[in-house]
Amino acid sequence: MSFSVSKSGYKIHKTEDFPVLRNDLILRAAKDLPGQNTERAPTWIMRQAGRYLPEFRKLRESHSFFEICQTPHLACEITMQPIRRYEGLLDASIIFSDILVIPQALGLEVQMLPAQGPHFPSPLDTPDDIARLHEHVDIDKELGYVFEAITLTRKTLDGRVPLIGFAGAPWTLFAYMVEGGGSKTFSKAKKWLFDYPQASKDVLDRITSTLVPYLVGQVRAGAQLLQVFDSWASELSHHHYVQFALPYLARISKEVKQQCKEEGLDIPPMIVFAKNVTHTVIPLLEDTGYDVVGLDWTTSPLEVSSKTNAVQGNFDPSILYANDAAIEEEVKIVVDEFKQRKTGGWIANLGHGITPGVKPESLQAFLKAVQKHTKV
Repeated sequence: MSFSVSKSGYKIHKTEDFPVLRNDLILRAAKDLPGQNTERAPTWIMRQAGRYLPEFRKLRESHSFFEICQTPHLACEITMQPIRRYEGLLDASIIFSDILVIPQALGLEVQMLPAQGPHFPSPLDTPDDIARLHEHVDIDKELGYVFEAITLTRKTLDGRVPLIGFAGAPWTLFAYMVEGGGSKTFSKAKKWLFDYPQASKDVLDRITSTLVPYLVGQVRAGAQLLQVFDSWASELSHHHYVQFALPYLARISKEVKQQCKEEGLDIPPMIVFAKNVTHTVIPLLEDTGYDVVGLDWTTSPLEVSSKTNAVQGNFDPSILYANDAAIEEEVKIVVDEFKQRKTGGWIANLGHGITPGVKPESLQAFLKAVQKHTKV
């Protein structure tokens, strides 16, 4: 494969280095270019490669979670599983990885415990612990395995669909790093915002300074879209979200696009997904420079203006536990709501990740229904 080298020494993969893309629906929807309306809504599913698939569970029997993330050919295989199973029904792939590779790169240990999820044995308890974080992260050294997985997957996809890269939002990563794992209240993380506002901003800035080159590195490696997940957005009050989340989201969008432009890379459409935020936050997200705003299932697409190119979402993930007839009926209802938007593209997705108990056949029924009812 041919490549050029950036000033930082990274391999820069160009479009011509990869197989010709045969399905660009999601790219057209995300850019919402005049005269290039999509013939139907492109569809992908958050966590489409995951525990609901028997082939995923089979591979997990012999490999730990982070072993898969850190082994390019395994990450590629997991990424490809839903693309193979639902051939022609998914319009994008998303690299198999985890948002918590960033805290790992910053120097914190992260474990993925059975039935518990992520666990930090030594979280950030006080501002003194900030000294334990790496001040400067060698992105290639610490996260090169993600870039290798992206390049391998882009080749393996053979032009079927575009490949999405992703990262966690600064606030969400901060919440994990201070709380030590998931939480119902995130009281420790929010205590930091109250008691140590400047130290909190210092950590958020450190995270953001790592995220920007990480996301640009994914583009260099072959990612064609980028999504930023703010999974714990709803845990913050409105004024705290404005102070401790939005500025860092906006900085990521601006600096990633700017750096891609400077390096001669294709500037990827960027998606921001902030789960369970109120209608007062949506307009603020629209001003952060992302091309697409992702919505959870509690938010109406009619609450999004035409400032962004497109919206993404927002089917209730629990729809996939229903029978096929009920799934199709719900799809029609949501499709009709999105059709009321007079401007902008639409990327069909769930309003959060698919859950482990879903039957693969139910997702297939859902994907077929979306294709059927969104055809122009």
